[in-house]
Amino acid sequence: MKSPANLRAEIRRLYHETTPATVERDVRRAIELLKRLDGEAERARVAVYMDGLSQLRSEWILARRRAGKKRSSSRRPTPKVKKP
Repeated sequence: MKSPANLRAEIRRLYHETTPATVERDVRRAIELLKRLDGEAERARVAVYMDGLSQLRSEWILARRRAGKKRSSSRRPTPKVKKP
C-alpha cells in the first residue's frame, strides 16, 4: 500500500501532466487515490489539485463544444440569393 505522501504526489502529478485527451481518465484516477487517503486533513491537502482537475475538465469540455459548434455552423451551405 502506498503511503499518504505517495498518494498526494501522484494526485499532484496527475494535475500537472493532464491533457485534454487524458483529463477524464486522470480525474477518475485522482478520485480513486483520494478515497484511499485517511481522514479529512489528508484529503484537504490535495483538495486544490482535485479542484484544479475538475476546472480543467470543465474548461476543456466547453472548449470542445464551442469548437464543434463553430465547425457545424461553418459547414452550413449559404442560401442562394436570386438576382432580379
